[in-house]
Amino acid sequence: MNQIEKETSEELQVWSDMDCDSIDFDVLEETLESELEEQLSDLRDLEVDKEKIGNPDTIGETVMNVVWEQFINQVGVVAGEDFIKANRGLTLDLRDSAHIQTTENFAKGKIASHNDKIDYQERYDKWQAKLQHDENGNVVTHTTRTGKEEATLAPGARCAFDQGRPTGSAEKGTDMDHTVSAGEIIRDPEANAHLSEEEQIEFANSEANLNEMDASQNRSKGDKSMTDWLDNPNSKGQKPKEIFDISEEQEEQYREKDAEARAEYEKRKKEGEQRSIDTGKQSQREEAFRIGGKALRSVIMGLLASLIKDVIRKLISWFRSGQKNFETFIGSIKDALKSFISNLKTHLLNATNTLITTIATAIFGPVIGVIKKAWIFLKQGYKSIKEAVKFLLDPQNKNMPLSIKLMKVGKIVVAGLAAGGSIVLSEIIEKGLMAIPVFAIQIPLLGSLASLIGMFLGALISGLIGALALNLIDRAVAKRLRKENAQQQIDKKNEIIQKQGEVMDVTVARTANTKLRVAKDIAERHQQAGNKFNEHMDKIADNQEQSDLLHKQNNAQLDDLFNKLENNQ
Repeated sequence: MNQIEKETSEELQVWSDMDCDSIDFDVLEETLESELEEQLSDLRDLEVDKEKIGNPDTIGETVMNVVWEQFINQVGVVAGEDFIKANRGLTLDLRDSAHIQTTENFAKGKIASHNDKIDYQERYDKWQAKLQHDENGNVVTHTTRTGKEEATLAPGARCAFDQGRPTGSAEKGTDMDHTVSAGEIIRDPEANAHLSEEEQIEFANSEANLNEMDASQNRSKGDKSMTDWLDNPNSKGQKPKEIFDISEEQEEQYREKDAEARAEYEKRKKEGEQRSIDTGKQSQREEAFRIGGKALRSVIMGLLASLIKDVIRKLISWFRSGQKNFETFIGSIKDALKSFISNLKTHLLNATNTLITTIATAIFGPVIGVIKKAWIFLKQGYKSIKEAVKFLLDPQNKNMPLSIKLMKVGKIVVAGLAAGGSIVLSEIIEKGLMAIPVFAIQIPLLGSLASLIGMFLGALISGLIGALALNLIDRAVAKRLRKENAQQQIDKKNEIIQKQGEVMDVTVARTANTKLRVAKDIAERHQQAGNKFNEHMDKIADNQEQSDLLHKQNNAQLDDLFNKLENNQ
């Protein structure tokens, strides 16, 4: 028996003593390979951690992300500010009350200032200038003979209505009376809200409203409506009909003229009110389109900025690589595009954030930019604290020396402070540069030159300070961490070698088990063949005895036959 046969015989003997049929080698091998892959992954993580020890790239990435978030935020803020400038300095307000002037709101001094077709503020100011006010700014009122309380007109309020008004006849002793008086028109908030001063005067002096009447009657009527004048007696209890001997026919004509004039007056006011509604709706639509255009541009700018960010990252990697040629450059650009598309969901969320910032700035003004910067600062601080707590609570860091734990936490805090400090420094630098006219120049969609320079200089200075602080910390712990990392890698490699040995043992066991099964199968087949052979040999032996007996019988019969033949002869 040679050496190989001897080893095989020994393996078969060992595995023949074991119950190998109960072992699922496929499952066992798959489990061991999975554990081996996990250990290899841990080893790769250790190698990555080793590269990060003392490497300031981590803080650079943190600061860059914060700066980029500021930049995206500024895009939205600038778009919102551009909208306000294009909206005549008004913030976004699409409510009906901001565009459609109602009589009720006009009377209360609530002006539809967003309607850029009609200057309701000017109308309101002119209206109030025709009314007397007390020292507190309240309109002065008085009670008429009929018991009505009405606003007291300022001196000269009627002058514009009297200029160019046709006069009556001195020969006849008549005046041209305003059927709907100038005083009534001046006091009417509906007329002043929906009709310009020119339109009010044009109606007042129109044929529909002018009425030639006796001069004494006109002076008696004053600012009262025709109905109030005719129906209310004086202090002596006498009505105009009695005082001026007005005939029934004349009174009827006065009343008809008053009704006609008032019908025309109401018609013109309703037409003016409809103009207020129509121009308000038009102004509302235009403002909606205006903010829509600004918001869309900010979203596109935000997506473009995200794409540029991916391109810059890939180009930095390209510059660091050893192969710098046109082919690898194009490859880096393609990788940037693939990265942008693969992270499109995140970019769309950032674009949505830019859209919200634009609209919020358009509604509340530039204060939103300050609030969002403060939010970024607070968010980064919270993130740093969260990462520090997570690091301390991580079971894997349980056995780490306290000094290293504190230094690791210090690195996390420094990274957060550097990112937050970039925001503060950018504000300081921006304010300093804004004092220089050339840096106050506004760049479309990006803001002032001072803001951009301040943002990136603030990030650069803060990042450098943070990197120096990290290097000081790393100098204290880097050597120890590298030593521990190297030992961890050695231990992990030993575990991997051990696990690989276990995998090999399973492979050997599987092979030995296969040999054993094959040997058993061969022995069983040999045993079965031997049994079959013996069975056949027994059958052959039995058949031989029977054949010999038959031969004997046949021979005896032949002998008897030959004897009989001889006897017969």
